[in-house]
Amino acid sequence: MNTRSVYYCNYSVGEDAYQQTAEICLAYGKRALLIGGEKATAAALPRLQTHLAGSGIKIVESVVYGKDCTFSAIRSWADYAKLLRVDMIFAMGGGRAMDTAKAAAEDAGLPVFTFPTSASTCSATSALSVVYREDGSFEDFYYFRRPPCHCFIDLTVMAQAPWQFLQAGIGDTIGKHFECHFSARGDKLEHSSALGREISNMCYAPLLEYGEQALADCKAHKVSPALEQAVLASVVSTGLVSLLVHNDYNSAIAHSVYYALVLLPGFEERWLHGNVVAYGVLIQLAVDNDMMEARRLKSFLHALEIPTTLAEMDIPLDLGYLQPVLSATVAGPDMAHIPYPVSEDMIFEAMKVIEQL
Repeated sequence: MNTRSVYYCNYSVGEDAYQQTAEICLAYGKRALLIGGEKATAAALPRLQTHLAGSGIKIVESVVYGKDCTFSAIRSWADYAKLLRVDMIFAMGGGRAMDTAKAAAEDAGLPVFTFPTSASTCSATSALSVVYREDGSFEDFYYFRRPPCHCFIDLTVMAQAPWQFLQAGIGDTIGKHFECHFSARGDKLEHSSALGREISNMCYAPLLEYGEQALADCKAHKVSPALEQAVLASVVSTGLVSLLVHNDYNSAIAHSVYYALVLLPGFEERWLHGNVVAYGVLIQLAVDNDMMEARRLKSFLHALEIPTTLAEMDIPLDLGYLQPVLSATVAGPDMAHIPYPVSEDMIFEAMKVIEQL
């Protein structure tokens, strides 16, 4: 039999999670390069520095990752980490900043620790980076053998982040539940994928219970049990599913709809990834003729102020205008493993149904 290894990302969560940094990271060395987003670093680095004072760990330099996670940026920061002769890389910020730092650590052969400043993505716990071209278009997924060594989820920092990031994170997390179950339907799963599929239930049920309150608390910059549950669903549960399941089960129609819609001029600049994925889940449910769940989800998304129609996103329900979107949806790589063939007509009919639901 072939041998397979599964690695998990450990995490600390709490109002002062950064207090654990030195205790955990000292085993890997004392010199760190921090790569992060500009606003995220300005908001969270002073807090981290306070907890590192006198610990023996030194952030040799803090740098802004750039504008996008590109292969050129990854190579550049990997080379810079080697030049500085650091022992580890700290990744701080949102998805693209952490993806850049994780990939740079991979190329440099260094351990990486993540400090997410918002709950918009599972990048802090997953073993891949989404890489873009210099023009901002999607290029490739960069997969790693292991996820980050440890993730530090400081809820005080999370509560100060713009609430729109949590909103989008909830939308993307919901997608993980529905896409995983849809793409795995009918397959006899081995242990790891079966375990990941079951964990994907934690990407929906807790959000139905806590999501609306968590968003209200984030708007008020308040740390609360509801905020913690929503953050853990978005950052940890999604990351675990990504680590455990075969890549066939990580996405389906919802993400394919997103990657198709961003082809429309100006669309990506106006709408956050997770909000559009949530709309894509509605399309997937309509294609699958699960209208009871579509109605429940649409009501929940309304409560979260997430757009549920093309009209709300200023997109006309016009077959000619949407033709490139329909073509890209059915041809997307996320559609490579789904339980039955899906046509452009099926996607357009689903859009009409959701528009009027």
